[in-house]
Amino acid sequence: MTRGDDDEDDRALDSPGARFGERFRTSQSAEALQANVIETETRSLARTFDELTRTGTVSHAATLILGARRRYITGRGKTVAYADLLAADLSATLSNVFLVDDRALSPLAVLTDVRASDLLVLFTMRRYREESIRFGERFRRAGGELILITDSDDAPLTEVASVVIKVHTHSASYADSPTAVAAVCHLLSTLTTASAKGARRRLSARDELAADLGLHHPDHGKENHR
Repeated sequence: MTRGDDDEDDRALDSPGARFGERFRTSQSAEALQANVIETETRSLARTFDELTRTGTVSHAATLILGARRRYITGRGKTVAYADLLAADLSATLSNVFLVDDRALSPLAVLTDVRASDLLVLFTMRRYREESIRFGERFRRAGGELILITDSDDAPLTEVASVVIKVHTHSASYADSPTAVAAVCHLLSTLTTASAKGARRRLSARDELAADLGLHHPDHGKENHR
């Protein structure tokens, strides 16, 4: 079976329940399933990195993030975890990074004051949450920049986004793979931080504050000589 056939079959299984019934066999051993998962994850990650290297979209996205006045990051459902991960990494070295999670900060609050210098990083994966799509459309309509991290060239918002970062999420499990998405978060935050003015100063200040506040275990970083 070709990669194109894999993708086509994978896209046809549009729910976790459908994928469970298709991929899990009662006769399959744990060892065989583990090998299948590892092989599939490795292939999806490699394909994602190959395409991102060719297109340069992550570098473009990092440039937009650095140039923005305010950086908003959002996702819904499972993708809120990716948004939280990226926001945590970016906020360590950049100011004005805000997680829009409908708790501390809502889409309504953001949309009432969007400026052309603002940017939204939006995660949306199949089955594409309606509230995410509406938020992205209105943010873009208000004049802000939109970076879309998604799993298909035909996903909603691809036509209006400033940058589209596509990840491969094909999996041997009932759940779509998070591997490439997490890797893209790491890559994007790394490229952004490398060019961020004051990143070293902010990280040093955070280390000092963390020590003063006693945030970490006292033996953190010490070698165990026993």
